[in-house]
Amino acid sequence: MDLDARTDTTARSRRGGLLRDGDFGRLSAATALGQLGDRIVFLALPLVAIVALGADELQVGLLSAMTMAGSLLVGLPAGAWVDRMRKRSVMISTDLARALVLLTVPVAWWAGTLTIWWLYAAALVHGVLTVFFDVAYVAYLPHLVGRENLVEGNSKLSAIRSVTSISGPGVAGPLVGWVGAPATLVVSSAGMAISGLLATGIRKREPKPEPGGNPRLAREIKEGLRFVAGQPVLRATVVVDGIFNLFLIGYQTMLMVFLARELGLASFGIGLVLSGMGCGALLGALTARAISRRVGQGPVIWIAPLVTCPLTALMPLARPGWSVYAAAAGLAALSFGGVVRVVAQSSFQQALTPDRLLGRMSATARFVSWGGLPLGGVLGGVSGSVFGAGTTLWIGAAGMTASFLPAFLSPLRRMRRLPEAREIDQSR
Repeated sequence: MDLDARTDTTARSRRGGLLRDGDFGRLSAATALGQLGDRIVFLALPLVAIVALGADELQVGLLSAMTMAGSLLVGLPAGAWVDRMRKRSVMISTDLARALVLLTVPVAWWAGTLTIWWLYAAALVHGVLTVFFDVAYVAYLPHLVGRENLVEGNSKLSAIRSVTSISGPGVAGPLVGWVGAPATLVVSSAGMAISGLLATGIRKREPKPEPGGNPRLAREIKEGLRFVAGQPVLRATVVVDGIFNLFLIGYQTMLMVFLARELGLASFGIGLVLSGMGCGALLGALTARAISRRVGQGPVIWIAPLVTCPLTALMPLARPGWSVYAAAAGLAALSFGGVVRVVAQSSFQQALTPDRLLGRMSATARFVSWGGLPLGGVLGGVSGSVFGAGTTLWIGAAGMTASFLPAFLSPLRRMRRLPEAREIDQSR
């Protein structure tokens, strides 16, 4: 039996797919706990500022900006550094370091020394560490599962992240009500610490990256930028992400304020709304492969935001009562479309990139797509202070909808499947 036949037989015999692979299972468990901790941070950290410290709209916006500023500070060099190291080791060390950083917030609160500046510093350091973790995570997956299993791997990990998006706010909301927002971060810290420990059990080791002759950081960064900019498909996906995320973070910055102050929801109610977003994300993860096959791997990247993002305008229309449920459904649709799009575009990005450039591709894509997040947080806070939270939500809804244009105007509009290895080699 030749190699291809053996591979096909093995693939057909694995009824559970990647979940039957022990190392992928460990990565999945680590992902679940790490994401659970991260989702609790998403709810608890702003509530520490709003409830415990009485922060105003601009301060909440600055806190969001600090959380995302790491992409601007270390986004590009992170890729070059990660490409020189074993990705698994980077994931473990950054998970453990993030756990320690988050633990400082409840400790400072219990000691009576917590200030908004402490929150800014913790958010900034946590964000920088998250950049290194995410770059290594994206670059590690092709090595762990193989390029032929990228869509399945991304779909399953997205499903896990979606489950934690549901359970995270559901856990955080009651915890904030019972023990306070600062103490809730202890749970988040524990989740990230256990995630790092679980990742140490992954047995599959990467070969140590071979150092190039006279490696130079600036030259390596430039190579990653040139590679992404020279690929029309990669260029379109990162621009879509950049526009979407810029307006998304401005929307999310004022969403917490709008839910708490305009609709009068307590922390438990806010947690339920965010859990609804997680339900949409889970449905998107479970159906992403089927939708991509039906619609096309490329077209789904622009169709998803065009169809789902306009529904976020239901939130600024909401008033206390039944309309809150309709607005929550709109947020669930946003998460559904976002996951379907991200699964498709992540698979394109990983499939088109050679192994030695995976870290730099991931870092470049993150720098472009996430680099505007601090600006979005600040603009969201300023807009909320000047025009009000409701108007800021309208602006965010319009901007997220417009994010479909770069993909629509690119070759993705006609690419119904991932390119095969032979086609990738020819294009290079």
